Amino acid sequence: MAELIAGTGAGGGIQGLAPGAKIVPYYVSVDPDGADKGKAPEFAEVLRAVADTDVKIINMSFGNPAFDEEEQAAVEYAASRGKLLVASAGNDGLENGFAGYPVSYNYVLGVSSMNEEGKISKFATRGNYVDLVAPGEDVPTWCDASFQSYCSKSSGTSISSALVSASAALIWSAHPNWTANQVTRALIDTAGRKWPKNDPTQYSGYGTVRPRVVLANPNYDAGAPYSDPLAKWNREKGKKLVTEIPPASAASPSATPPSATGSSQAPENSSGADKAAAGSKADKTENVAAESSSDDNSTLWIALGAAAAVVVIGGGAFVVLRSRRAT
Repeated sequence: MAELIAGTGAGGGIQGLAPGAKIVPYYVSVDPDGADKGKAPEFAEVLRAVADTDVKIINMSFGNPAFDEEEQAAVEYAASRGKLLVASAGNDGLENGFAGYPVSYNYVLGVSSMNEEGKISKFATRGNYVDLVAPGEDVPTWCDASFQSYCSKSSGTSISSALVSASAALIWSAHPNWTANQVTRALIDTAGRKWPKNDPTQYSGYGTVRPRVVLANPNYDAGAPYSDPLAKWNREKGKKLVTEIPPASAASPSATPPSATGSSQAPENSSGADKAAAGSKADKTENVAAESSSDDNSTLWIALGAAAAVVVIGGGAFVVLRSRRAT
């Protein structure tokens, strides 16, 4: 996920969507009773720590079926600190189709996967907790613990979430004085779709993320800085009732990296607890307008999440939470 966001392409690697972004790694546990018990802090603890740094975007490419009050409180705290929270919707589209957590928490931007034909991936969770869609099929990712080879056909909403976080990094770097609400509004207002913006019957939210549309217009108006752009949409979809984030939540970009400690562990390939306890089931697939961007101007600090037993890229701070894979 880190490489898809900020890979430089050096040494034959992948160039990410925002290669100028800074990655901030944190190693976290989303299963306190799992194999990593005692080896990594729990998600809520890590999220609060990240919220108190200069990190601006928190990508959460992982999922857990259980609601947790401490996690919800931590998410709301991070939002109150002006962070943009992005999470993968899940890969249960062929099963129960539910969305779990953290994607179902208030203030979290939910992302699902689409294929090269512009249709929602068959494996992808869709419905009430999806706000945006991004490519998530047949994407090269590391497939061994030694980071020596790529799997060329990896798929999952984790990938889609990473690409939305990278898109946000590009936009925020071009408009460093914007708030998280404004970056979010720019993402959803410019998303590619074939339906009215606030149509709650759509299973792919506002449509396909298209950062290029924002970057191509240096005078783009992102609207009110402290008005939550998702509130009306969420209420109409019965998703989650949220309120405006107060002005005190705004955090100014920092030119210096936050202090953080990372942990280097070996990655794992299992999807783990990807089943969900909330959301809505749907078999419908829809066409969404796909459009990619090669823009790479970003100087933004990003936090990513890495689930239990997943390696976090060393140095800085980055949370690569467990990838939700369909394959």
